[in-house]
Amino acid sequence: MPWFRNFLQLSTSAISRHSSLQRQAALSPPPSLTHLVTRFITTQSEPGRYAGLGPTKPDEKPRVVVVGSGWAGCRLMKGIDTSLYDVVCVSPRNHMVFTPLLASTCVGTLEFRSVAEPIGRIQPAISREPGSYFFLANCTGLDTDDHVVHCQTVTEGADSLDPWNFKLSYDKLVIASGSQPLTFGIKGVLEHAIFLREVYHAQEIRRKLLLNLMLSDVPGVTEEEKSRLLHCVIVGGGPTGVEFSGELSDFIIKDVHQRYAHVKDYIRVTLIEANEILSSFDDGLRKYATKQLVKSGVRLVRGVVKDVLPQKIVLSDGADVPYGLLVWSTGVGPSPFIKNLELPKAPGGRIGVDEWLRVPSAQDVFSIGDCSGFLESTGKPVLPALAQVNEILGPLIAAIYGLLFFHLGRLKQVAERQGKYLANELNRVGKASGGHANAAKDIDLGKPFVYKHLGSMATIGRFKALVDLRQSKEAKGVSMAGFVSWFIWRSAYLTRVLSWRNRFYVAINWTTTFIFGRDISRI
Repeated sequence: MPWFRNFLQLSTSAISRHSSLQRQAALSPPPSLTHLVTRFITTQSEPGRYAGLGPTKPDEKPRVVVVGSGWAGCRLMKGIDTSLYDVVCVSPRNHMVFTPLLASTCVGTLEFRSVAEPIGRIQPAISREPGSYFFLANCTGLDTDDHVVHCQTVTEGADSLDPWNFKLSYDKLVIASGSQPLTFGIKGVLEHAIFLREVYHAQEIRRKLLLNLMLSDVPGVTEEEKSRLLHCVIVGGGPTGVEFSGELSDFIIKDVHQRYAHVKDYIRVTLIEANEILSSFDDGLRKYATKQLVKSGVRLVRGVVKDVLPQKIVLSDGADVPYGLLVWSTGVGPSPFIKNLELPKAPGGRIGVDEWLRVPSAQDVFSIGDCSGFLESTGKPVLPALAQVNEILGPLIAAIYGLLFFHLGRLKQVAERQGKYLANELNRVGKASGGHANAAKDIDLGKPFVYKHLGSMATIGRFKALVDLRQSKEAKGVSMAGFVSWFIWRSAYLTRVLSWRNRFYVAINWTTTFIFGRDISRI
């Protein structure tokens, strides 16, 4: 048939043209790849040197290297003007974690993706601009004289590639690598306890909790072993420990009692704190939280952990506390990377900064977030490493609850406020032609950074929460607790989730959990 022969001829011609284009593409790399190759310095043939990004040229945009993808670093990247700077982020994770809602993911109230925001969404230039990158790596060293950061790629598993060392030249460096959980040198914590700071921590807690629930129902398990498997112990009575205790008690009351009827009488929660829970909150709120937690079935123990063994912890008074799940939440401190940097240190071992968040001894180096603190010479106290978001109500909620809460719409966490402040300062420096290395010595940085604490919030489960609007523990101010506070807490955090995509996820998760209960699948 003529039409069929014509169709075959056209198809053959199209296939031959496509094959010719493929051969040409194989012989000549695309422009984006050519640009990438020219920007990277490949020095494998020279022993003792790394591959990496070399110094920027005078006719190129200056480069801001951000170490870390936490609250401070991500807020800075979100606010940086990419028409003035190329942005390079170095972090062992490619997302930011919305930590205030992390405890909810452990028990299935929220899905894990609802609390993780990809770096490429926070700063789209990293995904599409030729001079901006994200590198999945850890920083291993810093040369402030040559404006160079040394890095090593992150690898996981035996079948992954060997770690690769590389270096990055910077015009402006922002160290926002965060902190690490404090163990106080207690033996066994790292081996047997689970922290609650990353998504994979929440995933591990969830898998462990559901595994213990299912194992305890297997025939032949002794009463003693069943009681141990279903004993959840939280060490640390700060906001994170209290909120997780509240979420866990809700999960037990609303879901475990219905879906694990055979073991419902064995599961219990113990919260261990050396002093008082929620020590920064108002005394009345603290007593209210204690009463509600006990009413929810949480056992409060005042004690100091002396040793952590595979199946029990030993307190300083000699008491043994068997556990099936151990969550450690006792505060944070500087990481080994921060400790090893030859930079001035603030009290507590953080990187010392001045009023403009600069590291005084290193030109073009700034530090923000939990890894930094004011030097003693500034006369300012070290700011708290807040895991809770203290921002909290937007104009809509303020309209509902009145002018009393309006100022909370401007209230932000320490790290986030620092990131926003420094982004504005770097943008101003870039517009004044001071973006390149050693070019901002004579440029005025403007007003120094000022932090004013305006309140804290925490949920305690069972549709109840705490709102403390005092500037300090000794100051006077408004404090409230109960269902209205819980509604404020949820509304506040929903407005603080970074993207509309994740706000939609969180709202849908809360709705489905309220109607159908929590998901108890162990995936």
